[in-house]
Amino acid sequence: METAKDNPELRHEALVTALSAELERQAATGASRIDVEALAKAVEDALDPAPPMGEGRRPSELNATNDD
Repeated sequence: METAKDNPELRHEALVTALSAELERQAATGASRIDVEALAKAVEDALDPAPPMGEGRRPSELNATNDD
């Protein structure tokens, strides 16, 4: 699957979305100044998102110590 790192158009869109969402969040909370650190975190998360949460282990990953 292509990621934002691999495609400049996806990268740009990911950045726009992340910055827009963070600025909207800050405005909704009544911030009087822009939190630049929060913007930087939003950009970092957009460019290198956390992997999706799994639903548990696959059968091939189970062994006697973790199969309960």
